[in-house]
Amino acid sequence: MSLGRLHPITVATREIASIFGNMGFSIVNGPELEDDWHNFTALNVPADHPARDMQDTFWTKENPPRVPRTHTTSVSIRCLEEMARTGQTSMRAISPAKVFRNEATDMTHEAQFYQLDGFAVGPDITLAHLKGTFDRFYREYFGPDAKVRFRPSYFPFTEPSVEVDMWFQPEGKEGRWLEMCGAGMLHPQVLRNAGLDPEKIQGFAFGGGIERLLMVKYGIPDVRLFHSGDMRFVHGFEETTI
Repeated sequence: MSLGRLHPITVATREIASIFGNMGFSIVNGPELEDDWHNFTALNVPADHPARDMQDTFWTKENPPRVPRTHTTSVSIRCLEEMARTGQTSMRAISPAKVFRNEATDMTHEAQFYQLDGFAVGPDITLAHLKGTFDRFYREYFGPDAKVRFRPSYFPFTEPSVEVDMWFQPEGKEGRWLEMCGAGMLHPQVLRNAGLDPEKIQGFAFGGGIERLLMVKYGIPDVRLFHSGDMRFVHGFEETTI
């Protein structure tokens, strides 16, 4: 009888959680069906903000409507609100979980995928802490030769904002920089929306696709393979190495 095995995303998520756990990050969860406040408005994306066009969104027919979350940054803002309610001044956490986008599927896009969002806040968190966090994560996940760089970017809930790139050089091919995730220092207005004082507490946040990490690490050509239900794909990985 053939034995079952864990899906590659599950195994990868556990490995990712272990790496971040060793850096002091806890794992947090939140609702997949989210309200507008936590998915958009509290993250500095009001109803008329052009950044809403960056994320194609499903909406329910309720009144008021809710949204299958477009990112797990919604979990981060819930954690910041909890910090404000309980008087905490520091926290670091990740939320690796499913998100949803109303978009056409192709080799690099899916209507549902898994995202790794995280944040670290405290009285003295800087952008240097963010870079150090990713330097360590990528070197542990991809190997000691992994190289990371930051590029200026824009996200409504971080300022300054950066794109995090990793140097990728497949065997026998020319190397290039690959965009892996977006990140930056939490925008002061986001901290205020959560009930925190940006004069006393600051921090960084980041978010990127888990499937993208696996595609780069194992040379997987099509993101749709992860959600195809094809058991040949699942059994193509050894649990001890992924």
